Amino acid sequence: MEKRVFSKWRKMVWEMVQPDSKVLEVGIGTGKNIPYYPEYIEIVGVDFSQGMLDKALQRSNKYQNKKMRFIKMDVTHLIFPKDHFDFVISTFVFCTVPYPIAGLKEVKRVLKPGGQAIFLEHMRSSKWFNNVPLYMMNPVIKALVGTSVIRKTKENILEAGFHIVKEENLFSDIVKLLVCRKN
Repeated sequence: MEKRVFSKWRKMVWEMVQPDSKVLEVGIGTGKNIPYYPEYIEIVGVDFSQGMLDKALQRSNKYQNKKMRFIKMDVTHLIFPKDHFDFVISTFVFCTVPYPIAGLKEVKRVLKPGGQAIFLEHMRSSKWFNNVPLYMMNPVIKALVGTSVIRKTKENILEAGFHIVKEENLFSDIVKLLVCRKN
């Protein structure tokens, strides 16, 4: 799945980042986005798991020409000042954050006015027939990997105070690309 589908979507996200931008990647995990980081930007990746950050650091060793640093941090308590980043990127993160609206409000706080938050996320469908298998799989998926496939992520993004400027369905309406600005 990662090589055939997700990698194409990850590349698409990172191609949207403008040169000379200061970027925050929340929930960097094992660093699956690192190969797609443009060389012309400065990236800070955060994750609450030191084990994940260690794997991201290991992966980053192959890309010495990219400006990146990693910090152990919870998205609901970011240490960065207000209006600090030009872009905040999240790929398949807000399905696992225990308090997603709190994390999204922090993302909004650290995003500069005029900046963009780009979310590549899976979520509950607006179509009931798509949700039947999602509801059936959710307990198993949540137990195995801690991810909820039935979160209302788009609604959470709006509730946190973002304005969606671009919305693209990538896999039905279960996986979406949402490009947002502060309201």
